[in-house]
Amino acid sequence: MSPLIECEDVWKIYQVGDVEVQALRGLSLTIEQGEFVAIMGSSGSGKSTLMNILGCLDQPTKGHYRLNGVEVGGLRPDDLAGIRNQQIGFVFQSFNLIPRTSALENAQLPLFYRGLSIKEQRTQAAAALGRVGLHGREDHYPTQLSGGQQQRVAIARALVTSPSLLLADEPTGNLDTQSSREIMAILEALNRDEGITIILVTHEVDVAAYAAREIVIKDGQILSDRRTKARPPSSPVEG
Repeated sequence: MSPLIECEDVWKIYQVGDVEVQALRGLSLTIEQGEFVAIMGSSGSGKSTLMNILGCLDQPTKGHYRLNGVEVGGLRPDDLAGIRNQQIGFVFQSFNLIPRTSALENAQLPLFYRGLSIKEQRTQAAAALGRVGLHGREDHYPTQLSGGQQQRVAIARALVTSPSLLLADEPTGNLDTQSSREIMAILEALNRDEGITIILVTHEVDVAAYAAREIVIKDGQILSDRRTKARPPSSPVEG
């Protein structure tokens, strides 16, 4: 069985005016199905560029990226969009919820492209909200929810398509300590109980400690890659 993620000598080069910026420089990485990985690095290290490539939001300038054994480096935009919708869930720091849309409708959004009936979409979205502890909040709008609850809606939206990979980019960055702890406990449970592969980008050491593997990136290359002991759900997290 092939790894879920294989990056082989991946480069990402941007042209900024007359200057060539090497955001990733020959990075190689393998992640197995079911892992919980934290990616760390200072601003400009290349961690966000790597996350965009892993999420099929961008493509390598050169090198190979295989997801579930499929080379995605040269795929067309429509094919990449299909992979994102079928296999990858995204959680961002800023939640990215639609303000005048209920929690249920926000969670339902990725299913619009699947050809399901509205009833099926609503049923699956309600189930996803239930998985993150928001049963009974389906009709609430983002302004009626706390920051932690809004991030739970965002996680439900990421889960509603049953992805094999969940990418979380600074998911606790806008949350207080208690909400951060709750969000990390949810991600940890999804990984532990449902086997969802989670890749977490963070600059917070306490947040990264929830993962079982920590990768540090500097100047577009992997500085360190080590296995860690996952922090139990009751441990504090800095928001």
